[in-house]
Amino acid sequence: MHSLFKLWQRVVVLFAVVVLCFGCSTVASLDKNPWQVINLPSEANFQDINFTDDGQHGWLVGSKSTILETKDGGSSWQPLALELDDQKYLFSSVSFNGQEGWITGEPSILLHTDDGGKSWEQIPLSAKLPGKPNTITALGPNSAEMTTDVGAIYRTQDGGKNWKAMVQEAVGVLRNIARSPDGKYLAVSAKGNFYSTWEPGQEAWQGHNRNSSRRVQNMGFGKDGRLWMLARGGQVQFTQPNSLEEWDEAQYPELSTSWGLIDMAYRTPEEIWVAGGSGNLLCSFDGGKTWQKDREIENVPSNLYKIVFANPDRGFIIGQRGVLLKYQPNTQAA
Repeated sequence: MHSLFKLWQRVVVLFAVVVLCFGCSTVASLDKNPWQVINLPSEANFQDINFTDDGQHGWLVGSKSTILETKDGGSSWQPLALELDDQKYLFSSVSFNGQEGWITGEPSILLHTDDGGKSWEQIPLSAKLPGKPNTITALGPNSAEMTTDVGAIYRTQDGGKNWKAMVQEAVGVLRNIARSPDGKYLAVSAKGNFYSTWEPGQEAWQGHNRNSSRRVQNMGFGKDGRLWMLARGGQVQFTQPNSLEEWDEAQYPELSTSWGLIDMAYRTPEEIWVAGGSGNLLCSFDGGKTWQKDREIENVPSNLYKIVFANPDRGFIIGQRGVLLKYQPNTQAA
């Protein structure tokens, strides 16, 4: 009985420390919040967002077979009803190149349009496909690149009728995967204990050990020639420019509260945004040397898990239960 009482004492003390830490953040605050909360007609968990070249016509895709469409640059959205079977799909990726567009997800499904989304065709996928479709990248007329959740990479040049394997073997179950504009890939293992890289011309993924004991949460390509890494405990790290394994010293943008960092994106080569749990959103204007916190977004009751900048003036942050933030380029955050 005494040992049980001591255990509860420790729990209470630990809880008090956590509560205290939440209130003792010393990170600087943004002068202005450049993000607008967009009201969506759905509480689905959205996974991806993409637009045609005009930047006005776009799509949001997510759980429960949900597809939303906008024609005003993302300020308002309407459900897109497609004639699919009764299966509830998790649409994980959407990509457009001009009027050519693709949507993929699980259970295995691939949708294709060549008229800017006026009509969609369901493309059959092989039952022998290793893993579940994960990401899709539109490359041009009838051309796209698709990955699966075990690291298979396929390319089509005939509208999805035939696919060519780009790697000889899958890399294993992945936590996440990122593609650079020049076609390189970066993938984090499901347990976050290693990462892998691939570039066009290589026959197989190249494995890399993580550089600390902290499990990797997410990784991606920066606009400044560096890789970035988010690890457990609110840790942020960057490689040396054009390096795959030379990591700079780890940073903790907000040591007291940022143990839930989930995604990062560059608005410009110097301006970087990082998001996480409970409306946690921070920004760096000097390439990650110093950080400021967007405290207005703390009131958004959602975990923020995907940041997308199509260009410096068009950006979105996707959160749980139908939360979407839109970047307002006329609002200067400084």
